[in-house]
Amino acid sequence: MGEKIKQQWFSNVRADLLSGIVVALALIPEAIAFSIIAGVDPMVGLYASFCIAVIISFAGGRPGMISAATGAMALVMAPLVREYGLQYMLAATILTGVIQFILGICKINRLMKFIPRAVMIGFVNALAILIFMAQVPHFWGISTMTYVFVGITLLLVYMLPRWIKSVPAPLIAIVLLTAVSIFGHVELGTVGDLGNIQQSLPSFLIPDVPFTLDTVMIILPYSFAMALVGLLESLLTSTIIDEMTDTGSDKAREARGQGIANMINGFFGGMAGCAMIGQSVINVKSGGRSRLSTFVAGTFLMFLILVLGELVVQIPMPVLVGIMIMVSIGTFDWSSFTYMRRAPITDAVVMVVTVIIVVATHDLSKGVIAGVLLSAVFFVAKISKIKVVQENDGQSTRIQVTGQLFFASTTSFVKAIDFNCQSNHIEIDFTYAHIWDDSAVHAIDKMLNKFRENKKQVMLTGLNSSSLHMLRTLSGEAPLHETFQQTA
Repeated sequence: MGEKIKQQWFSNVRADLLSGIVVALALIPEAIAFSIIAGVDPMVGLYASFCIAVIISFAGGRPGMISAATGAMALVMAPLVREYGLQYMLAATILTGVIQFILGICKINRLMKFIPRAVMIGFVNALAILIFMAQVPHFWGISTMTYVFVGITLLLVYMLPRWIKSVPAPLIAIVLLTAVSIFGHVELGTVGDLGNIQQSLPSFLIPDVPFTLDTVMIILPYSFAMALVGLLESLLTSTIIDEMTDTGSDKAREARGQGIANMINGFFGGMAGCAMIGQSVINVKSGGRSRLSTFVAGTFLMFLILVLGELVVQIPMPVLVGIMIMVSIGTFDWSSFTYMRRAPITDAVVMVVTVIIVVATHDLSKGVIAGVLLSAVFFVAKISKIKVVQENDGQSTRIQVTGQLFFASTTSFVKAIDFNCQSNHIEIDFTYAHIWDDSAVHAIDKMLNKFRENKKQVMLTGLNSSSLHMLRTLSGEAPLHETFQQTA
């Protein structure tokens, strides 16, 4: 146990401390922006980011991943805040945590295996585009000096690592350019322009809502939507960080951890949150690997608010914009252009559709769900192609069936058979076929009945054990069973 704690917490102390500081600085403007999207006070997002990051550092299943208030969750809760107010949003946050914890116990992470790689690539690319798009209002068309500071920031974060590896380049850029801005009296937009920051700790509270069934019915749809969106984004981000760091993670624990974090967070005045791919990428690229980096990100965020609040509000937005542009460039899977040329056209279409829907709706869950459904449709279309070869030798007819027989292929199967053949003895060979569902059994019954009407004797051969069991269980034609012959 001691060795495990050391590995997960203290195996990379120096880099984790520095990367956590970078993440904390970058979290502040995002937390404020997401609060504005949700329609709540900026401190609601900041408290949420502090609580969730600290709690998930202990309860989560992916060391080094950053969870906090996010735009995806803010978009879902915004209508609830507009119609019912902050207190209902806090109650919904707590219920979101309860639902996520239950889903974590039920191993919802197992559903991850049904998300194709094309959808994963589309998810990552869409997030990279959204991260970049979110920065545009903070630098486009503002001033020449804003462009200069964005450019210098990008130059520093890409060039400094060649000579300085001990301190993350984004941290150097933030400190250096903030000092230049303050002492040089440069006119730039700052973090303080986004909203007021109160130098106070979050306090425990119970949402001021009626404890009735009506309240539950109001918040349940929002909580359930946030639970699914949060888990989807968290588990996908966890998989991406797994690949970036070449390490594994406990995704069932991560799902439960997200639930615990949101439950506690709601009692301390925070909005619901989940994993953040942008901040997680910043953390990993800055050297963060263990739970300590996530813990430091949360605690240093609160330290910045409480102790350095007056200084934090003076951080130039163009500097943080430059860092987030670097994150979007690093997040985007540039090999996907090659992938689109080499992969099957259906996979390329799935990836592009996922990107388009996520970017158009700003809703990650809609894009991923659409991508998964489209992949399923393409897969069904691909395997529904069934081949039927009919050979007559005068005395008997042999029909060779090749492929998967299920609801999508039954029509083709029945149409391919010639029921007017002259032979009285028919053998239908399923050696290279598999029967999957009731639709397939119904199609076989229909075929047999047509042959019977034409006074033909039919024998089914080559059935594997699973197909034979399916026929015996579902076929309404009991006398037909004696014609079944199972393959060895």
